[in-house]
Amino acid sequence: MVDQNAPIGVFDSGVGGISTLRTLARVLPNENFIFYGDSANAPYGEKSATTVCHLASHVIEQLQARAVKAVVIACNTATSAAKPQLMAQFPELPIVGIEPGLKEAVDAGEQHILVMGTPLTLSLPKYQAQLAKFGARTNIYSLPCPGLADRIELGSAGLPQIKSLLADLMAPMLEHPIDAVVLGCTHYPFIQELITSKIPRPVRVYTGYDGIARQLTAQLTQRQLLRPTSEAPRTIEFMSSRKTPAELALYQDLFDHGID
Repeated sequence: MVDQNAPIGVFDSGVGGISTLRTLARVLPNENFIFYGDSANAPYGEKSATTVCHLASHVIEQLQARAVKAVVIACNTATSAAKPQLMAQFPELPIVGIEPGLKEAVDAGEQHILVMGTPLTLSLPKYQAQLAKFGARTNIYSLPCPGLADRIELGSAGLPQIKSLLADLMAPMLEHPIDAVVLGCTHYPFIQELITSKIPRPVRVYTGYDGIARQLTAQLTQRQLLRPTSEAPRTIEFMSSRKTPAELALYQDLFDHGID
């Protein structure tokens, strides 16, 4: 029987999933978490789908060794490229995955939506199917952002590079009357204010975080795995494939403060 006190595993290709973890920790304040950042192999969004499947499988094996009770794929690329295969490979493990909030934006009535994501996420059939489905009733502008997740991996130290690349990437999009932005990579919420500051009108931002929090809560409730209220404080632990004290310190700083 699975221990209700067991941690929930959360993983990403690097630091981006820490933004997801912050939301999950707020929505589920009693749960223990282990975050695994595969920073040695970041970013996933510029690799092949086959490679992403292999890397994600290895990460889940690392988390299983820590007896996690569920896994959250806090990476849009890994969700799109590998989630069905991972669910088949680990059938006893509840697995939920983050997805771009495009449907949420369309359902909210947004008419001019900028979707930012990694090249792989935006090229995969999952996103392309959404684009075909929703593109008939709203204007969707897809913006692949090669290199952006790489620079966010540096944390606050990467801000000058982030600002320069972001200006170049977004320049062609600013001719469109954008009223909503979908952040299709979990790295991007760390620079949400920088992104919205480039757009000369107020915009709403969609991350997909509300949806994944609901999915995780529903899975744990259905399987009676929610951690009981306890006087024992919950724990949040960080692991990385780049096994250095500096990397783990960066994870903790991003969880505590984000990117200044």
